[in-house]
Parts: sequence; structure tokens; C-alpha cells
Amino acid sequence: MQEIRKRLLKIEERINYLIQVKGSSNWGNVDSLQERFGSVRNAIFDLGRDLVHAKIDGLEDELAFLEERAEESLTGMDRVRIVRSPLRFSLKDILENVYDDYTELGGEEEDSIDPSMVCAKATISAQVKGKTVTQQVMVIGHEKGHGEEYRNGGCSRPWGNEKAMRFMYVAQTEGIPIHSYIFTPGSFPIEDYPGAGQQIARNIYALTKLRVPIISLISEGGSGGAEAIGLSDYRMMFSHGYYSVISPEGAAAIEGKIPEGGKVPAEMVEACAERLKITAKDNLLLRTIDRVIDEPRLGGKRDDYAFFKRVKFEMVRATDEVVLKTKSLRAFRAYELKVKRSEDENPNDPHIDVSWELNRDEIRRLLELRSKKYREMACQGYIAKQGGLLGNLARRMRQKTSQYFYDIRYDLLHSQSKQVKQVMRDVTGESSAVIKQVAGPLAGVFEFLTRKSDTKDIKALSGAVDSEEFYDDTYTSPLANEDRTVTCPNAERAGCKDLWVPDLYGEFGGVCETCGHHFPLEYEWYLKHLFDRDSIREFNEDITAGNPLGAPGFDKRVQDAIKKTGRKSSMITFDARVMGIEVVVSMLYSNFRNGTVGSAEGEKFVQAAERARMMRRPLLSYVHTTGGIRIQEGTLGVTQMPKCTMAVREYVDAGGLYIVVYDNNSYAGPVASFLGCSYYQFAIRSSRIGFAGPRVIRDTTGEEIPPDYHNARNALRRGHIHGIWDRREFRHNLYKSLMTMGGKSLYYR
Repeated sequence: MQEIRKRLLKIEERINYLIQVKGSSNWGNVDSLQERFGSVRNAIFDLGRDLVHAKIDGLEDELAFLEERAEESLTGMDRVRIVRSPLRFSLKDILENVYDDYTELGGEEEDSIDPSMVCAKATISAQVKGKTVTQQVMVIGHEKGHGEEYRNGGCSRPWGNEKAMRFMYVAQTEGIPIHSYIFTPGSFPIEDYPGAGQQIARNIYALTKLRVPIISLISEGGSGGAEAIGLSDYRMMFSHGYYSVISPEGAAAIEGKIPEGGKVPAEMVEACAERLKITAKDNLLLRTIDRVIDEPRLGGKRDDYAFFKRVKFEMVRATDEVVLKTKSLRAFRAYELKVKRSEDENPNDPHIDVSWELNRDEIRRLLELRSKKYREMACQGYIAKQGGLLGNLARRMRQKTSQYFYDIRYDLLHSQSKQVKQVMRDVTGESSAVIKQVAGPLAGVFEFLTRKSDTKDIKALSGAVDSEEFYDDTYTSPLANEDRTVTCPNAERAGCKDLWVPDLYGEFGGVCETCGHHFPLEYEWYLKHLFDRDSIREFNEDITAGNPLGAPGFDKRVQDAIKKTGRKSSMITFDARVMGIEVVVSMLYSNFRNGTVGSAEGEKFVQAAERARMMRRPLLSYVHTTGGIRIQEGTLGVTQMPKCTMAVREYVDAGGLYIVVYDNNSYAGPVASFLGCSYYQFAIRSSRIGFAGPRVIRDTTGEEIPPDYHNARNALRRGHIHGIWDRREFRHNLYKSLMTMGGKSLYYR
């Protein structure tokens, strides 16, 4: 009887799991199967033993048939439901079954710094020609658990991601690979220090140049939460997992313009899950991952021990591949042949011993390959002007010529000039030491009488800049044409007078003269007032936002945005001057799809960073507005976070000065990556900055947030930005920053 009960319990679990995966008991003939199961369970004492076994056999056969049919017809939303199941394996299951031994770091269980993020020092072994080879790794990943509330469903808080970064650096210090496992629907969207978005940005920035192999494996990859530990040399995905820019429910709420609190139709959620291309197969085709690990039928569960053996083999193999690519292509090809032969004989035995320690040259090669990997990612997601064979050849020649010119100008001639000046300074100093006491007083008098002060520089750095120099009537907002008055939002608190619109949007520059409240202004105002007259030279304007996933109706929306703005993406990249200093600028503006970032914008930003690096110029990111990553591009949009951050890191490491200035509303992926990783971040007064908007926070946390939660003052208080600028002093403050921040590698230093 005990055996019968166990079989019935297993059947009940499988039926409930099937209903959960398909989202309803109406699928197939599950309803009928459920009824027959109930009748057998209720009659086990009335039927004979042989008859009960026969009926159970029949139920198991029919259930297996239904499971097979379900596996063949899995939709994107079915896979989302699979990874959300409490029966699915978790990171702790992997640690206990894939690794030989592990020690959790940063606390255990509910006493951990953040129980949704687990860091562990582990050992993993492989059988090589009858010998056990054991190597150390650092395992970092999200822990969803199996119903424990304190795990927060795998949604890491900012300090959980900070813990992950800390132990990434420990792995680098010890020279051991990192195995990262992604089991998260997304990060917990709170701005408490160190801040959700800011910490994700720091993590991605650190991962770009970690000097150890990084292997990542995705089960549930939710947007920025996944990217916080997801940048890696080799990205794999479970066959029944999903990787997405946003949850299907969230996408459906946005696409369907569902009011807050409203119910999203199930059909719309299913449709969005398909359009987002979230499955492992989709992501492999999009080249956002490198390999898919097959799971058992309807997904792996916590007791699938044969499956864990396969995971172990795949992690060892992936680490071996990354390491061997750093040594030589020939060694990697030889390894591939050996692995291929071993798979034919025994798919769980690699038959080769590879040391995971890297020397200095191999580390350099590792970082080069990682950089190349992300530079080439998502390049199929935008539309670029095709110049033909000759046009492309000419473009490459121009790039090479420019590269040689700036290398000679700054690396060779400028460097030699600095050395000569230093020698002359030293010689002059030594030779003049004897006569300095005699000639010093006379020289001081002469210098005082003949000195010509550079009033422009003195005024600029002291704050007393002539307003006409940086603020003139080259552009007036169209809003100034309205003959009416408006009331400042702070009138009741600050006693502000009503503002006459022509003055407000004319000479006042959109700023209340009483309290300093900043009314929104068009991005054109900044183009005309921030930079020197006629200094703007746009580049890459032909890179066009596309519809790489074929989202229905999105082509028309993109074309409408192009027609409305006269531009082809939400980012403008250009060369300009600020008080004579040449800069490279990337500007996200609100008019084009609310300043969202997709493949086109990411490519333009990367090229701007590369241009600034080549020309030794400062790089300014001015964010007029950004609504985050463009959801219609799915993971091609998400990968712009690591791709652009990689470009920033390489520019900064080369000695560049990267300044970010936020305005209006700046949220989500860009803030949590290539904007938020800047050492120098500022905000225009009255701007709002954060990882997620108020509605997302309410939906995720169930808590209301104060109206000023995302304002610039609170961002400054939390340390997310380093200063608040008045719009009328933007040009002066930017010039001052260019003169006083950054290292000595820029051309004008």
C-alpha cells in the first residue's frame, strides 16, 4: 500500500505541474485525466491490488503521453511558468549536486547579507583518463529557493549585487574562474544606498575587465538583474529557461496601455512572450548566448541527478574552452577535436586536463576576446547605410588614417614635447637656483607690471562668467509664443509669482526666478546654448533604429518617430566645443520613443566612445530623457548595457574623461549601465533619476514611495550623483569640470 500511495502522490504532482506549465487544466484532456486520478485515489481500498496497479499504469502512460505533447508545443510563456515553478532546481541544488564542496560567503540562509544572492567558494572535479582533477571556482548567483520568503524570489537588493561584486574581486585576487548562475526575474527596484541601478552599473563595469575566466548560465534572466552578474566570456542558457528585457506581463501592460491596477489579458501576455523572443533557441539565433544546455522533458527539477551531471560537464567544458582560447587557436581546435571524440564515447568525460590558471599574456588575450565579443553583439539590430565594397573600403581607410594621425600627434609628438619641456624645466630650475635669490625680486616686479590676465579662464573657474558668453538668443523655445502665465509648482511653498510664458521660456531659460524650479525644455535649447556657436558636427546620423524582432506595428511607430523628429534614432552623437575645448557628445533626447535605447543607440554610443578615445577628447553623455531599454528589441536591447559599458571602460582606462549629466526623467537600463558607471555624474535641478519608475516599484514591492523619491536632491544624498547644476550655469559648470576633472591624458592637458 505504501508503494501505491507514493505512485499516486507522484502522479498528482505531475498533473499539477502540467496544469501549472500550460496555465490551465483545459489543455489537452488533463481535466479528464484529473477526474480519473481522483476516482482511482478514492477507490484504492475497494479495488483489488492488481486492478489498482493496472489503473495506475494506465494513468502514468497517459500522463507521459500528455507530457510529451506538452514538451513539443511549449510556448514562450510556458517556459516562463516552468522557471517560476517551486519544483524547479535552484542554485543551492546546483551547488550541492554539481560541485564537490562549497563554502557560502557573506552569510548563510536568512542570515546572509542578501539571501537572494549567493556567493560560494567551491571545488569542481572531472575524470580525466581515470584520474580525478579538481579545480577551484567562485560561484555567484541568484537563489530563488523553494518557497522561502526571505529569498525574495531571486530579486537581489542593491547590497546583494554589491556582495557579488566584492567576491568577483576575491576571485580575481585568487586567480580562479567565476561561474555565475542567473535565476532572477529582475533586481529589487529600490534606491537605498548603494542603489539598485547604480550598483548594477558598478557590477557591469567591474565585469568588463575582471582578469579571470567568467562563465554564466541563465535559467531566468530578467533584464538588469541578470546583467549585474551576466557579463561573461561564455554565456549559456538552459533549454527551458528564458532571458528577456522585461517580463511578458510587464510588456503586455506597456503595449496594451493597461492602467495601474488593471488586469492584463492572458492572450496579450502570451503574445508578448512570443514577440520578445525570450527562449533559449531565440537567444541562440540572436547570438546573445553561446550555447544551450538541454534539460529533461518539461524542465529540470531538483531531483534530476542525471541532469546535474550534464550541467557539471558543460561548466567544465565551457571553462576549458575559454581558457584554451587565451592560449592559442591551435590549442583550442585540438581540444575541440578531443572533446568531440570523447562525446561520441562518453558525453560526461572530457578526457583532457586543462589548467585554469592564466599568465599575463593569456589574461591580456582573455580581455581582448571579451571586448571583441561584446563589441560585435547585437550589430544586426540596427540599419546602417551600406556604402558598397568601395565605400566600406574607403571608410576603413579613413578610420585607419585618422587612427595613425592621432597616434602620431598625441602618443609620439605630444609625448616627446612633454618630455622635452620637462627636461628644460629641470635644467632651468637647477641653473637658476644660484641666481634666483638675486634676480627673484626684480623678476617679480617685472612680471607684475607686464602681466596680462586671462580674464576668460579666471572668470570661468571662479564662477563669474559673463552670461552673454554662454547664454544668448540663438534659440527660443516654441513655448515662448504662448501669451499666458503659468504657476510654478513650488508657488505655495516658496511664494513664487506667476510667470509670463514668453519671459519664462525666453530670457529665464525655463527657470523660475524665485525658487529655481526647472520647467522642461526641448533638447534643441541645449544644442544652441551649451556649445560654442557653429561648433557642432554630427556623425553617424545614418545609423537607424530598426525592428529586429519584427514586432507587429513597430515599423510604423519607428517611421512616425523619424518623421516627427527628422532624426533616425533617439541618440545624437556629435563633435562640439565648450568654451574652446573640443568634446565628443552623445545625447539621448525624449522626442524619439522617449529616449529609449536599442541597438542603433548602443552602436552610436560605442562609436562615440571609440572616437573620443582615438581623438583624446572628453566624452559627454547628456541625458535629456531616457525611458530605458527599448522593449521591442528584446535581449538585443538588454545587451546594450554590457556592450556600452565595455566601451566606457576601455575609454576611461585609456585616460579619457567621461562626464554624465541627467535631465528631466532618466530611468532603467542606461542608468544601470553605461551612464551609471561614470565617475563624474551630475544632474540638472528638478530632474528625476532612478532604476524603476513609481508604478514598477509599487507593483514589485507593494509599497508607496514619496513624491520626491527620485528627485535630484535625494540622488545626491544617496551618492548616486556628485552635484546638481542649474540649467543657466550648465555651460560654465561643464567647462569647469573639463578643466579640473580627469587625468592628464587628454589633448588639452
